[in-house]
Amino acid sequence: MNTATNQSTWVMRALDKVERVGNKLPDPAIIFAICLAIVWTCSAIFSSMTFEAIDPRSGQPVQINNLLTGAALADFMSRMVSIFTGFAPLGVVLVAMLGVGVAEHSGFISAGLKRILDSTPRTLLTPMVVLVAIVSHTATDAGYVLVIPLAGVIFYAMGRHPLAGIAAAFAGVSGGFCANFIPSAIDPLLQSFTQEAAQLIDPNIQVNTLNNYFFNSASSLVIIGIAWYLTDKVIEPRLADTKVDGDPNDIPKFDELDATQIRALRWATFTLLGGLIVLFAILYPESSPMRDSQGSLTTFAAPVMRSIVPIIFLLFLLPGIVYGYLSGAYKSTKDMIDSMTKAMQGMSYYIVMAFFCALFIDAFGKSNLGVLLAVNGANFLKGLALPAMVTIVGIILLTAFVNLFVGSSSAKWALLGPIFVPMLMQLGISPDLTQAAYRLGDSSSNIITPLMPYFPLVVVYCQRYVKGTGIGTLLSLMLPYSICLLVLWTSFFLIYWSLGIPLGVGASYEYIAS
Repeated sequence: MNTATNQSTWVMRALDKVERVGNKLPDPAIIFAICLAIVWTCSAIFSSMTFEAIDPRSGQPVQINNLLTGAALADFMSRMVSIFTGFAPLGVVLVAMLGVGVAEHSGFISAGLKRILDSTPRTLLTPMVVLVAIVSHTATDAGYVLVIPLAGVIFYAMGRHPLAGIAAAFAGVSGGFCANFIPSAIDPLLQSFTQEAAQLIDPNIQVNTLNNYFFNSASSLVIIGIAWYLTDKVIEPRLADTKVDGDPNDIPKFDELDATQIRALRWATFTLLGGLIVLFAILYPESSPMRDSQGSLTTFAAPVMRSIVPIIFLLFLLPGIVYGYLSGAYKSTKDMIDSMTKAMQGMSYYIVMAFFCALFIDAFGKSNLGVLLAVNGANFLKGLALPAMVTIVGIILLTAFVNLFVGSSSAKWALLGPIFVPMLMQLGISPDLTQAAYRLGDSSSNIITPLMPYFPLVVVYCQRYVKGTGIGTLLSLMLPYSICLLVLWTSFFLIYWSLGIPLGVGASYEYIAS
């Protein structure tokens, strides 16, 4: 391992270069502010020009609107607050996180994860760790701060190499970030960006919140299979000669749940199942108020599809409350509110970023620069006459590359979505398909970029067991996962597409202008 860590390969040199370049980039919030200034400037420059590109919304040549006129700036100032408060992704995340915060800070999520891993047979430990890591996305950062270190503890306790457990969990949490069996806050968050981008071309288009759900669920099985094979057949054998030399006092112990916590977990789980049963009972009748006027549950007009975030909120909130009170974590209602407060404190950075992001996206749309870029980009791609699958693979690879420099999934999609989505719509590729391609590319390279916020934390987890662990060690561990995910997951995506299996609820592969 020390030889691998110190070896100056071209891969390590390339990743070192990525780290140096990435560290010089401004914060994502500042990037959006810079992009806003660029949009303003370009709108003033191009507003006096005539373009042949046809605006698909009006059938007339695209006309760029100057955002630096006195009237435009006055309008911008008067709408600044409403632009921010009306930014769809903001409410989506904050509402979902109120419920998730209660489930997380009460101890319900951590207790459930411990219980699952504690009862897993040794032979199935790897796939179960990856599965739990994937599911942990529903609780935002729980995978990074709980599942990854817990996987190292359990592997070590079972006589397996702890770094293999950490690598498997990291692959599931971060490499499989955009795959899950359970809908989470990331689904409506990305959907809201996708819809705003799509409406640059088609103002009436509606994108379903669960538009990638079927593909994401199927992808979970692919990720589990890839990570299981690599961990057991490649990574752990490679670690056989790596001695665990960490300080015994620093190596965390696996704390089993006590009787009170087990009882609280049982009743909280019953509460969750009861909530799902009640939800099914409400949705099942043909006269359900959660159906649309035609009796469907899956169209965007169906109230249930517009209630995904509140449903996530309640399904985390109620069992979290039950666990908190029965386990003793909550003594009063103030403790529950404190959990919500902590969750909001963790979202403070996102709120700041969302402010600048909202202003940029609004200006990008009003200037018509997005439409001009989309139409000209689409015409260029049409001229190349590339098959749609080749174009989508290009989107995946470009996203994976950009991900090495910009870590935030939502920030990247806020930047790339207004370009990718309208441009590919002009080629007949649906926003649903473009979003799925983005999610795949975004996930695959998460685990090899030192700029990912939790990457240094994972290095610290490894150092508890192997003192000499550094960034190079972790990169060498995770590179096989990243390459295999990018190649095999993309191949699976293309096969899935060619078979015509639905991407998700109310989703399509093709976009047909109305």
